Amino acid sequence: MKRAVSGVQPTNNLHLGNYLGAIKNWVELQDQYDSFYCIVDLHAITIKQDPKVLRQNVLNVAKTYLALGIDPNKSTIFVQSQVPQHAELAWVLNTIAKLGELERMTQFKDKASQHKENINMGLFDYPVLMSADILLYDPEIVPVGEDQKQHVELTRDLAERFNSAYSKTFLVPEPLIKKEGARIMGLDDPSKKMSKSATSANNYIALLDSPEVAAKKISKAVTDSGSTIESGKDKPALTNLLTIYSLLSGKTIKEIEKEYTGKGYADFKKGLTATVTEFLSDFQAKFNALDDNEVKSILEEGNKKARAIAEKKMVDVKTKMGLI
Repeated sequence: MKRAVSGVQPTNNLHLGNYLGAIKNWVELQDQYDSFYCIVDLHAITIKQDPKVLRQNVLNVAKTYLALGIDPNKSTIFVQSQVPQHAELAWVLNTIAKLGELERMTQFKDKASQHKENINMGLFDYPVLMSADILLYDPEIVPVGEDQKQHVELTRDLAERFNSAYSKTFLVPEPLIKKEGARIMGLDDPSKKMSKSATSANNYIALLDSPEVAAKKISKAVTDSGSTIESGKDKPALTNLLTIYSLLSGKTIKEIEKEYTGKGYADFKKGLTATVTEFLSDFQAKFNALDDNEVKSILEEGNKKARAIAEKKMVDVKTKMGLI
């Protein structure tokens, strides 16, 4: 069976964009691929963290994976820092990564502008660690959002560069970016993606937002000029809301447009709110029913499985490089 690898940072603010742009796709892929889904806590510490909060967030993300449908009998769920080969391979890849190609990473530029007081080397080197996260497991595909495509392209370049220098060692992976939901935009600004680091909480709907909070955010969501409910390049705000509605309801955008023919934004937002809050209520019931100790056991099993594969890959890497 072919393999898929992906992951998200541990945060208490995973949102609809994370689900619709990534995790929903992972759930669908786990029947077709040997899937490895990581909680990337080493990436998280590129920004200052409260240790207690970080530890709890790792557990919360694992619970989120499970509550959204990631099945530990089909997929391997593990924690990045519990597999030391991630950091080890990242250092090896640093020796073949070029300064210029890292300086061109658009996400570094964005994050550096948001955290000017803490532009550390970890933030700069983030894409190389992400490359290690991927290449350790020889996946055929890397299901990611559109904003991560540049990082997967770097991963491919590093794999080919290493293979050329030391003989074939890494599989060169392909990014898998689903067209629908690849980039869910902010409710308050459809020109920017939905993000947990947005300055306004009205930008995103967190998976743990109460139905009341979610309803309030939808009521405040920006819309476009005109009154008809239809998508289009000239209607980025409404297209974004229609995409969310479609992906959560299972209806096509055309079906939703037809449903609201002759109706206005108030009726549309009422229907969208009902769909979103039903999804959140179902998710949160599953999330809250999970036992912390059972989740920790699932993580430990996943960590062991991931370590076994990563250890074998690093033996191969070291042997080919002449490292003892």
